[in-house]
Amino acid sequence: MKLVRIGEPGKERPAIVDEQGELRDLSQHIDDIAGDTLLPEALDKLRQIPLDSLPKISGEPRIGACVGRIGKFICIGLNYADHAAETGADIPAEPVVFNKWTSAVVGPNDNVRIPRGSVKTDWEVELGVVIGKGGSYIPEEEALDHIAGYCVVNDVSEREYQIERGGTWDKGKGCDTFGPIGPWLVTADEIADPQNLDLWLEVDGKRYQNGNTRTMIFGVAHIISYLSRFMSLQPGDVISTGTPPGVGMGQKPQVYLRPGQTMRLGIAGLGEQCQITTGEAQ
Repeated sequence: MKLVRIGEPGKERPAIVDEQGELRDLSQHIDDIAGDTLLPEALDKLRQIPLDSLPKISGEPRIGACVGRIGKFICIGLNYADHAAETGADIPAEPVVFNKWTSAVVGPNDNVRIPRGSVKTDWEVELGVVIGKGGSYIPEEEALDHIAGYCVVNDVSEREYQIERGGTWDKGKGCDTFGPIGPWLVTADEIADPQNLDLWLEVDGKRYQNGNTRTMIFGVAHIISYLSRFMSLQPGDVISTGTPPGVGMGQKPQVYLRPGQTMRLGIAGLGEQCQITTGEAQ
């Protein structure tokens, strides 16, 4: 299934994409794509609904983040060997963990706002993993059973705030609008192998990132098992699993985002995003 949330910010309603690519309203069956709706048994119930019985949604409504009421937005840094190399970092011995604040979450085509005074706002296309069945100390061989689905994430990052301003990475990762998620939550049964997905990103039509999840240092199953040692994972938690090479910080000379630019990005089978950058009001 391709699940989607549509409507104005804070008023999104659940929908599903049918075989013809049209949107069908799910709001008579569930209130949101969030929390317990993402449990395996709840998703199984949704699969039983005949799509032609659901009302069609006309027009081109705004698409919101594909998960509502996100509890935790957990990210993994330096998780592609070639990306670590382009940033001059050593290959990590264990996953590098940081957070994006849930106030950063926006829809896949909403504007990305460059923070006031920023000169090093950067892009990162990433595979997002959404937890369905929660748990702690999850064995790696069972980890994929805990996934509700997958999505596209743009881990927008302010590199000066992240690296040069002291403290942890989170300062440069969680600014408002720095977490576009979606367009769809593609349920896990539709993704045969999360470690073989092409992902890409362009700025103003120039392709900067071209990668495949097979080059992750730590695979999806390992990441879920690892994180569950340090926190309980819960339905609706989002994990962003790292980015391939081609970020602005890795260019020679470095390239960073300016107001008025267009980012397009996508992952095979998971859809595309498109954001225009804007400046923060002074």
